[in-house]
Amino acid sequence: MLGGTTGASQLAQALHQAGVPAVFSYAGVTQAPLAQPLPVRVGGFGGVPGLVQYLVDHGITHVVDATHPFAAQMSRHACEACVMAGVSLLALERAPWQSGPGDQWINVPDMAAAAAALPAEPTRVFLAVGRKQLQAFAGLGQHHYLLRLVNAPAPDGLPWPDASVDLEIGRGPFSAEHDLALLQAHRVQWLVAKNAGGEATRGKLDAARALGLPVVMVQRPALPQRARTEDVGAVMHWLRHGVLPSEDVSAGTP
Repeated sequence: MLGGTTGASQLAQALHQAGVPAVFSYAGVTQAPLAQPLPVRVGGFGGVPGLVQYLVDHGITHVVDATHPFAAQMSRHACEACVMAGVSLLALERAPWQSGPGDQWINVPDMAAAAAALPAEPTRVFLAVGRKQLQAFAGLGQHHYLLRLVNAPAPDGLPWPDASVDLEIGRGPFSAEHDLALLQAHRVQWLVAKNAGGEATRGKLDAARALGLPVVMVQRPALPQRARTEDVGAVMHWLRHGVLPSEDVSAGTP
């Protein structure tokens, strides 16, 4: 299992309880990741050839891609490697968020477009995009940023002066009430977010709606077509029977 999401942790519990032999693979980006009830490996595979070799050497018959929806390179590598190794692949992928009444979303395709969507005049931005994406906003030093990260960055790890940044260190889930208080305390005027989906981090969107704030929403990268599901139970059914439950309408959609 290629993990790192809440769904991955839920699947790890289900696999452990069912006695299914499995390995949980972390990319190694997050320090002190959540403990898992399965054997864990950390780090990359060395591209597609390395992943193919790992699958063959360890006799892997099924791969579940439960990585973050924005971990596009790993997901693409998994698709290619599983075809080459003759291994079955299923994505455990939560549905993207959808805007609703009262939302003020600006949908953009990538981080560069998200940076361009922010106003030219100084404003206060909750930049909820993760540490690896901050460089896209490096040229917008006129703004004041609120960052929420799982791990504290290195002293020189941010592209703006310390005075331009407020840091919140924490791991979700975060409730709408918590995020409403956070946005109010930091006087946030704009929110930038990746459309990750799920409940653990959607509180910021509910808070932005309540405050009438504009949200720059970065859409997911395009991935190869593959079987996918949102349901851990459907993954377990697939492992036992080789197919997804017939009522799982997401099977085979991109």
